[in-house]
Amino acid sequence: MKPILALLSLLALPVMAAEPTLYGRYENISVPEIGKTFKAKMDTGALTASLSAKDVELFKRDGDDWVRFRLATEGAGSKVYEHKVARISKIKGRADGEEEDEDIDPVKRPVIDLELCLGDKKRTVEVNLVDRSHFNYPLLIGAKALREFDAAVNPARRYTADKPDC
Repeated sequence: MKPILALLSLLALPVMAAEPTLYGRYENISVPEIGKTFKAKMDTGALTASLSAKDVELFKRDGDDWVRFRLATEGAGSKVYEHKVARISKIKGRADGEEEDEDIDPVKRPVIDLELCLGDKKRTVEVNLVDRSHFNYPLLIGAKALREFDAAVNPARRYTADKPDC
């Protein structure tokens, strides 16, 4: 009898993890600390999230790295935000027309931890600050943030989550 039980245990299916929440390629995401809701692009090809910012200035406060910035979004006004820096990311790029092996100097971007609200889920994620004003969406949600929200993206759908309500 014991060999049969051993065989059955080998055939048992693994326990399935909870299914991720399915979102569309674009969603509305609230940033409570800033007091705004943004149209965001859910981008599985990007690693980190990005928020459109301008006049980005690093400074020290009590020995810690901080950043001062303004939003580079439509109707943002001139309000200045200050936030502690979580880290500095280095974004690699290539010079146009250069050989594939020749990387240009990496661009350094401040990364802050921001609380984001998607539907009824609130998560703290790393967000880098970069001027995205030439893009259609001021907030980009990358793969790391998508994992935090336990999200899957259906690129054929848009705005599947309810309005942010965290």
